[in-house]
Amino acid sequence: MTALIRYTPLAAILVALLNLSGCGDQIASAHAQAPGGMPPPEVSVVTASPERLTLTNELPGRLEATRVAEVRARVPGIVLKRVFREGSEVKAGEVLFRIDPAPYQATVNSAQAAVARAEANLTQATLRAQRYKPLVETNAVSKQEYDDAQAAQKQAAADVQAAKASLETARLNLGYATVNAPISGRVGRALVTEGALVGQGAATPLATIQQLDPIYVNVTQSASEALRLQRAMRSGQLQKTGKDEARVTIVMEDGEPYPHAGKLLFSDQTVDPSTGAITLRALVPNPDRFLLPGMYVRARVEQAVRENAITVPQQAVQRQPNGAIVMVVGADNKVAARPVKAESAIGDKWVVSEGLKAGEQVIVEGFQKAQPGATVRAVPWKQAAAGNGQAAAPAAQPAAQPAAKAEEKPAAKGQPAGNK
Repeated sequence: MTALIRYTPLAAILVALLNLSGCGDQIASAHAQAPGGMPPPEVSVVTASPERLTLTNELPGRLEATRVAEVRARVPGIVLKRVFREGSEVKAGEVLFRIDPAPYQATVNSAQAAVARAEANLTQATLRAQRYKPLVETNAVSKQEYDDAQAAQKQAAADVQAAKASLETARLNLGYATVNAPISGRVGRALVTEGALVGQGAATPLATIQQLDPIYVNVTQSASEALRLQRAMRSGQLQKTGKDEARVTIVMEDGEPYPHAGKLLFSDQTVDPSTGAITLRALVPNPDRFLLPGMYVRARVEQAVRENAITVPQQAVQRQPNGAIVMVVGADNKVAARPVKAESAIGDKWVVSEGLKAGEQVIVEGFQKAQPGATVRAVPWKQAAAGNGQAAAPAAQPAAQPAAKAEEKPAAKGQPAGNK
């Protein structure tokens, strides 16, 4: 009993010393892993991954009808009737105006009579020449008379041809008295009214027809930008889009995209000396006739393809006097500033042509916590959903999945998350 009482205080002292030693080790470990006793700050990152991008330029342009026909009076006369409805769709050959045909019908009748008279004269001359032929062989008529009969026959035949030509001209003029649509399209307002005298000395404009489906969009691009694209293609940095892949998307003045995509037809080979720009033409479907000639639009033109391009959100790129930089998180969870070259944008992303490699983690949010050399905890960036401010799930990034899974493991007690 005495021995038990003697050793009990000694055992209690040893246990207390062991506990104090364990706590000291934990405190020392915590101070070693997280200076100041705080866990590493959290930053949002995206993982750079290569992808195939189509480079699109948004250029200013004007709409133009694919076909324009100015309907004019081809013969003089009084307009009797306007047949079409202004602003409506007309078909090729459809009647638009009727000019008084009475004088032209009279001319046709006169020409027909002239043809009949000429044919009668030809018949008479032919019969005379036929009668003189056997007589001249027996010297019943002189050879001179026979020659005159043959000449008269040929002259009568020529008169018949001339009379027929006059009849054809008269019929053409009679046909021109009915004004038809030369092409299919939308006809504008009538430029003359019933009772107007048209075609007197000049071809009077009557109306204009424009073909609106499909419709042209003529856009301009600076020659320097076109030259830069050509150099990039020759160097292999960019590739040409295929013939069927050169799509054009129209953006209206209010910023709304037009639902029907068009295709690029050609690029002009001449630079406008007054503007230093070249013209590109695209063909865009217009089934609802929503697009009208003369409208100002912006056209997003696909001009080249970049293989294995690396993009980052625009907010990840910081512009400085000496160039652009991004903040990257290394394998040791330390932040480093990386100079990059980002000259073109697609949507809300910068295309990084130099300075980044696939698999690197780029900081998008939390720059105030991520000074170069600092230790941070990287989490996948969640892009805010448009319109409601709620966080939307980030786009699938295969290269970032292993890192995300490693961060989901629970940290050991007394050890900050993300550090092993």
